[in-house]
Amino acid sequence: MEKSTLRKIYLEKRKKLHENDIRSLSKKIFENFISAFTVSKNEKVHCFLSIPKKNEVDTTFFLEYFFKNNIRVFVPKVVDEQLISIEITEESALLENSWGIKEPVKNIDSGIKDFDLILVPLLYADSFGNRVGYGKGFYDRFFSEIKPNNLKIGLNFFSPEELIDDVAPFDIALDYLVTPTAVLSFTGFTSKSKK
Repeated sequence: MEKSTLRKIYLEKRKKLHENDIRSLSKKIFENFISAFTVSKNEKVHCFLSIPKKNEVDTTFFLEYFFKNNIRVFVPKVVDEQLISIEITEESALLENSWGIKEPVKNIDSGIKDFDLILVPLLYADSFGNRVGYGKGFYDRFFSEIKPNNLKIGLNFFSPEELIDDVAPFDIALDYLVTPTAVLSFTGFTSKSKK
């Protein structure tokens, strides 16, 4: 199935989720993440800030855990059509941008290229770790600018069903996908869809 079709299907599926479902499913995703991955003090985690109006996985659980355990947290911000990475603390000031995404007030890129984990927002991932996002390409460009061994972990309410047919050469696949029911590993696969 093509990305454009999958994007419509999964935007619609997410739209139908109730606020209570989003919270409980997000908590299950967080619990699965914690059971599968060990993140230690001072490690560097890049974590997206959820967009509530798009019914994204609620990363509040993750952020609270990271701050409590003295894990360094970096969040994305789009500046001049480029995704940069800004380090934040519990006290960092955040403002909502025109897309309804909370972002740090400052625009200073951390310059970090070697994150221990990157938590990736997405609409869908297939069984080979290929992603469907909102179609802007910010994360593919971001992935191409950092070290290739950064662990890329997608968070999603939905498990893989259809393969993505139109994977592009520049698309970078996930290493793992965490859903409310499973942690899937894609290590060893290339980013090309297998037919």
